Amino acid sequence: MSTRHKTIHIPVGDRSIAGTLVAPNTVVPGVMLVHGWDGSQEQYLARAHEIAALGCICLTFDLRGHASDKAQRNTVTREDNLNDMLAAYDTLVGHPAVDASAVVVAGSSYGGYLAAVLSALRPVRWLGLRAPALYKDEDWLVSKHALNRQEVAAYRATVIDPRNNRALSASAAFRGDVLIVESEHDVTVPHTVIENYLAAFKQAQSMTYRVIKEADHSLSNKDWGQSYTTILVKWVCEMVQGAKEDTIKAKSGGKLPAKPVLEEAEDLDEVMMRH
Repeated sequence: MSTRHKTIHIPVGDRSIAGTLVAPNTVVPGVMLVHGWDGSQEQYLARAHEIAALGCICLTFDLRGHASDKAQRNTVTREDNLNDMLAAYDTLVGHPAVDASAVVVAGSSYGGYLAAVLSALRPVRWLGLRAPALYKDEDWLVSKHALNRQEVAAYRATVIDPRNNRALSASAAFRGDVLIVESEHDVTVPHTVIENYLAAFKQAQSMTYRVIKEADHSLSNKDWGQSYTTILVKWVCEMVQGAKEDTIKAKSGGKLPAKPVLEEAEDLDEVMMRH
């Protein structure tokens, strides 16, 4: 088996020592999973294990102001949490076994909104958004806790030009593959928000859109949560398998055996758009 190496510096007290990290010359996709407001990485651990079993390296983490860091809940801003995500992304792609050109970022609600913003700042090949939220740009440095909920709700009920919103602008520039998952009875992130995201992703390589029947925003029913897990894992499997097949095609002159068709979950409304 071929190998590769990377020179590193190992911190020791107030200095560092030089080292060389040697690993097999095989890299795998990296997957970053981002929870929503008032959530935690706990919600994504089971999904991370299922995705890792596909041959990926997954990273879950707690945004500032959440889980054990709730002391900052009332003061944390989107800028703070975006910086958390940038640091988490850099940690993931810094893993020696992660292919930096094959990164999945999947986020829910607030995490989905920030994932869209992140896609304009770091290379993201696959972007998964469950009930992605929207917020006004002018409130970027206002703590989320201090936002006027009625104003946020009114904003989400309007049609928004991508040029006037940071997350939608990033979505409009995104050229990778996208998954959007909507809850049928979501009153926190209404269908208008989903329509704004769908309209923004004009340059995406592919768009997969799913609706979880009867589900609310938080997926409070266990079956709804499992439906989302099924959707996410199958989509990641399809994307990763497709990338592997593209590599095989390139090496074999374009010849590739037919791939099996994935079964669809029976409890989902589904729309698939390819462009």
